[in-house]
Amino acid sequence: MNQSDLFKAKDKDIAASVAAMKRATAMARKAAVQTDTAIVVVQGKKIVRVTADDLRKKAGA
Repeated sequence: MNQSDLFKAKDKDIAASVAAMKRATAMARKAAVQTDTAIVVVQGKKIVRVTADDLRKKAGA
């Protein structure tokens, strides 16, 4: 199931889950910057560690 399928889902909770995941992502990034810690994300099929400095740079761009 891809993101487009989730938005078209008949179940409102499934459709709303995309927005909830985006909010959770933003909160995790904010917390990482505030505590000067890294987060771990999947980019493509690779697991990548993103430092707080990298997050700050992306936010300023």
